[in-house]
Amino acid sequence: MLTFFSIAAMALEVKRPLNSAYAWPVEFSRSPAVRVGLSIAVATGLYGVSFGALSVASGLDLLQTMALSLLLFSGGSQFAFIGVVGGGGTGAAAMSAASLLGIRNAVYGMQMNALLRPSGLRKLAAAQVTIDESTATATGQSERQEQTRGFWVAGLGTYVLWNAFTLVGALLGNALGDPAQWGLDGAAVAAFLGLLWPRLKAREPAAIAVVCALVTLLAVPFAPPGVPILVAAAVAALLGWFSFGPSREGLEPDLEPYPTKGRP
Repeated sequence: MLTFFSIAAMALEVKRPLNSAYAWPVEFSRSPAVRVGLSIAVATGLYGVSFGALSVASGLDLLQTMALSLLLFSGGSQFAFIGVVGGGGTGAAAMSAASLLGIRNAVYGMQMNALLRPSGLRKLAAAQVTIDESTATATGQSERQEQTRGFWVAGLGTYVLWNAFTLVGALLGNALGDPAQWGLDGAAVAAFLGLLWPRLKAREPAAIAVVCALVTLLAVPFAPPGVPILVAAAVAALLGWFSFGPSREGLEPDLEPYPTKGRP
């Protein structure tokens, strides 16, 4: 845990005078991006128990399960991999399914590189923790400092907790029973809904969200696991491309990082 905070401090590159040594932790703890990032990291990290248990149940051993979480570190891709393996598929088929779902991370990477402009070793670290949670937390803020804080707190926090709880799930294995009985299968979904809902401030984004949800529900019975989400994403991209509303309609940050004093 101490190593995690050391890495986080270096990644954030917070430059402050020596006489502000006591003020900085207070400012950091009050940061909206930090609060959002930590909440998302905890919710998503707990879901790692489900992955660890399901991975072992699918036939992978402890080392293979941990290698997926430590190196691949993409929840959707990891679940797709063990889903194919557990269903009797080949390793090549499992990797193809995982790679298909991982395409979105390449798009996130380009967006975060342009937004944060990391360099050196930080660029390698940023590439590893560029996931749904870190990208959503960063883009949900309007100030550069808050975007950086949100990205690293959500990314590193999720990485540490996801791997820790993957280990717990893998060790306990079948002793946990069905992970869904613990409600862990809904933790990540609830976290994403918490990020999405406040941002649907206009009718068009709300309508697109409803259409994509219906598309996903209709595709689930007919498409392999993970594909319905990709279909919904394609529908959202098409609807967004032909949008007639303002370019940033409905994309306002969830929280104003530093509200002006006296403003309600």
